[in-house]
Amino acid sequence: MKCTAVVERCKDTGLYVGYVPGFVGAHSQGETLDELNRNLKEAIVMLLEDGAPHFDTEFVGIQQIFVP
Repeated sequence: MKCTAVVERCKDTGLYVGYVPGFVGAHSQGETLDELNRNLKEAIVMLLEDGAPHFDTEFVGIQQIFVP
């Protein structure tokens, strides 16, 4: 299974935070990107034990919007 995760960095804690759009419960954090990746994989594996997720949408990408 291949998932796309959105990754952000918390300015307060310095931790990387990631989630899989549309996959309820598929989120985690880590001190490094590698740790975040491992933690997300672990969360996804645990969630898949309850069965395959049903996605109502497909992640397409991100856009930057510049407002003057």
